[in-house]
Amino acid sequence: MNRLDKLFNNKKENILSIYFTAGFPKIDDTVKIIKELEENGVDLIEIGIPFSDPVADGATIQESSKIALQNGMTLKLLLSQLKNIRQEVEMPIILMGYLNPIMQYRIEKFCADIEKIGIDGLIVPDLPFDLFIKDYKELFAKYNLHNINLITPSTSNDRIKLIDEHSTGFIYVVSSASTTGTKQLDDSVLKNMFNKLQNIKSPTLIGFGISDKQGFNNACNFANGAIIGSAFVKTIGENMSVKEYINSLFV
Repeated sequence: MNRLDKLFNNKKENILSIYFTAGFPKIDDTVKIIKELEENGVDLIEIGIPFSDPVADGATIQESSKIALQNGMTLKLLLSQLKNIRQEVEMPIILMGYLNPIMQYRIEKFCADIEKIGIDGLIVPDLPFDLFIKDYKELFAKYNLHNINLITPSTSNDRIKLIDEHSTGFIYVVSSASTTGTKQLDDSVLKNMFNKLQNIKSPTLIGFGISDKQGFNNACNFANGAIIGSAFVKTIGENMSVKEYINSLFV
């Protein structure tokens, strides 16, 4: 069974997912950060593949991606770094990346290679949903990879229903129409999203604008858990303690 399925089968609430950019702040930090996150109680990790034009990301993650690329991080190098990760880490790992580098790598080779590593899923924000259904859904399933689809406050009820039908793993609920790290959570938006998602079968995690314990707890009132990205990237970029930051979300 895919590790994401195990996670959501065994834990229904207060799931904490952390995003960070591969190769940031230093090129060899990736595995160290993964291990620290698991040791400190994180449930799920989302590793960002650096890209020169990360359109869904705000300033903090864009800057981390720029630095990672300057450090020499590439998709090939990231997969090399993760080659033996399953000898050290049990938690689910998903990769977040844009379509262009994945296509350059060759998409089926990419899927085959990350399955061998033990990656559990993908978030590809610029992969059109209709194209995913038509061309890639069966390919991802062949390699036991969950494609994580995104829902925003402007997504229609009909579209939500369709996304739910074709989703595996979980649905990423975007808390605003902005890029990552640009706004704090808006309770009225969350309540509206919660009402729209009442009848879906897929687990949900809320992302964008979550940085502290209050935001995490608030998001967990409306979904199975939350995703923290920009705040954690800022934490490691300032050489602050991973342990202290993660503990601050629970204590």
